[in-house]
Amino acid sequence: MKKQTKPKLSERLRTWDAGSFDLTEAIDPDPPVPVTEYDLRAEDLPPLARLGDRQVRGFRRIYPWLAAILAAVLVTILLSAVLDLPPYGAAENPPHNEVMERYVARGLAETGAVNTVSGVILDYRAFDTLGESHVLYTAATAVLVLLLSASGGRDEPPSVRRIMEGDPILRNTARVVVPIVLLFGVYVILNGHLGPGGGFAGGAILGGGLILYVIAFGFEPMEKLISGRVYRRGITAALCFYSGAKCYSFFCGANHLETIFQNGTPGAILSAGLILPLNIAVGLIVALTMYGFYSMFQRGRI
Repeated sequence: MKKQTKPKLSERLRTWDAGSFDLTEAIDPDPPVPVTEYDLRAEDLPPLARLGDRQVRGFRRIYPWLAAILAAVLVTILLSAVLDLPPYGAAENPPHNEVMERYVARGLAETGAVNTVSGVILDYRAFDTLGESHVLYTAATAVLVLLLSASGGRDEPPSVRRIMEGDPILRNTARVVVPIVLLFGVYVILNGHLGPGGGFAGGAILGGGLILYVIAFGFEPMEKLISGRVYRRGITAALCFYSGAKCYSFFCGANHLETIFQNGTPGAILSAGLILPLNIAVGLIVALTMYGFYSMFQRGRI
């Protein structure tokens, strides 16, 4: 009597896809194997896995040369900039110039910010801060693209996502600490033009509070507040507001025009012109970026 062989799992799955096979018979009960692990259709594979061997070999052959060329260009630009710098300590380049004196002597009158550091960062050199905010957004976007390419957009199983959610000490501690951390982060952001603090520091505190909440209670409750759509729209809105407001302010200032943003009374909460709303925008960007990085590295998506 000829021994009957058991069909392979791939053959049974193809039969089940055609609609003529019972799913309960397709998977062995011991050990249970998720169907998605054996689904090898091309449209379900990550983009990088769809490349042919010839494309992969060609990319690996070209990549070192492209990286070397890019590095050489960057090094040349940096060295040329360094060579154009004046000698340190020369008479025409004193260690303390008129720029610093202008910031200290007229910073309060021109920016309305009691905190001179915030006045410099968000008024005199606001374009630098705008670039830093875009760097955070670009970094988060790049990490998201790379992780989605590597994972194919699939979520991690719940057992992997939940790190320490079952710890009662952590959960009870988080119930007390998280509201305090979030409240302190908001205070640091709103107080940035009056004293130490600002958008970067307060946003980092808010981001840490959100991460602590997720570690203790999981991503499911947080998704009701910060979903992928809220994350993208929040960062985009903050960056657009920052860009539009400062472009308007610089245009008016360069042409000696009056603006709708008045400095107000120094020391008051509603003062310093655009510095307070810009601190809020920067804090939102930093907080969402920190939470986004943690979410992407932990489960592969926002």
